[in-house]
Amino acid sequence: MNKTITFLLASIFLLTACGPEPEPTMSAADVQGTAVAAAWTMVAETQAAIPTATPIPPTETPLPTALPTNTTAPLELPTQSSLLAQSTATPAKAVDLCSDTKHIIPGQAGPQTTIKIVNEQKAGAVISVYLNETPFGECGYRSYTIGKNGSTIVTLPQGCYSAWAWSQDAKNTFGAEGYGLCANNSDKWTMIIRGERIIILPP
Repeated sequence: MNKTITFLLASIFLLTACGPEPEPTMSAADVQGTAVAAAWTMVAETQAAIPTATPIPPTETPLPTALPTNTTAPLELPTQSSLLAQSTATPAKAVDLCSDTKHIIPGQAGPQTTIKIVNEQKAGAVISVYLNETPFGECGYRSYTIGKNGSTIVTLPQGCYSAWAWSQDAKNTFGAEGYGLCANNSDKWTMIIRGERIIILPP
């Protein structure tokens, strides 16, 4: 645009300089003003002819997609029947101290007795005696090792016993047992491992 204005002005000046002398009624300043006005008119028409930029239509902005919500299962409260079933459930079985222990457990100090345990086998034996619970709360197990044809003397609570014996020799195996072996006084009783049986003899 500046080049166009400059070209027009230069052309006007050249025409003015090379042409015949202007009529005295119009001064050079007037001619120059007219030329400038004409040049600005051309510039304005040129600007009007330039096409205007068409604005780009706005694009549609998608709305955010709603996120899925967590669906919580309804809380199930216990019913009266379920609570009743829990309240009537069978309680846990009480621990039997007499069968779970490996020693005779004294309750109150009951009367004692002396028992001589005799092994008539030709091999060493292990004998385990079990005391049924007495009125004093004593019960449980004790074990003894006795050599072949040997014996041992022990002090135990008065009461009724069960007994089991087995061999310590792999070449001379045996098994013996006895039940209802009761010692009911303080005298010396004799418990004998004999064959497949265990017996008790009074004093």
